[in-house]
Amino acid sequence: MTTTFEYTADDIIQALQQMQDERQRDALMRFFKTGAGDYGEGDRFLGLRCPQTRMVVREVRGRVALSEVERLIASPWHEVRLCGFLLIVEEMRRVLPTARRHTEAMAARRNELARFYLRHARQANNWDLVDMTCPKILGYWQLYPQADGTMPDRGILDRLAESDNLWEQRIAMVTNWMLIRHGQFEDALRIADRLLAHPHDLIHKAVGWMLREVGKEDMAVLEDYLERRYSQMARTTLRYAIEKMGEPQRQAWLRRQP
Repeated sequence: MTTTFEYTADDIIQALQQMQDERQRDALMRFFKTGAGDYGEGDRFLGLRCPQTRMVVREVRGRVALSEVERLIASPWHEVRLCGFLLIVEEMRRVLPTARRHTEAMAARRNELARFYLRHARQANNWDLVDMTCPKILGYWQLYPQADGTMPDRGILDRLAESDNLWEQRIAMVTNWMLIRHGQFEDALRIADRLLAHPHDLIHKAVGWMLREVGKEDMAVLEDYLERRYSQMARTTLRYAIEKMGEPQRQAWLRRQP
């Protein structure tokens, strides 16, 4: 797993800055709510579309030291932070176990990457930075044994949910996407319980989205959860959760909510 690091944060920032687009920047700043009092207040954009950032990630992946990724994540530019977080996603993908390869070194690297992400989670300070990264970093990490054979602590999700930071709370919920896809629903339902009374619309949407994903895997589990919790949900959460149901079933649930 020896790697030759060829690219610095400065190289990557320069590549991203060469593609900046002022008109696109204005549109992104409106879309990601960067105005006074909004959830993305003060965020700065170069004006790149996501495929442009991903193109740079593909070019440099596997050849950037974590110390340089850390510099990217600390950037005031949204797209530079996104690039840094996507590079961690790529690093995590490289050390996922396979039928032929599942070494202690790979497990140790997964743990290092997950811990690195957790230390810098507050820099993922918009919903796209959270949603595009946490399932493929923390979610994957939690699916496989650590170097000592034990499983990662799922209680980390509870600690994130209890944070005073909106983005860490969203990470606590959205990380479950990867677990749900592997048929593991318990953590998602537990974290949903913790966040049902949250005041922010971005958490209402995240909880409803993950409940909908549970329903896509097992509708009976979702319906059982709704039966117990629908009256405690924000309207947005319920609407997101039942989105994939047939129209008569959707309307029946909406009528039941006070």
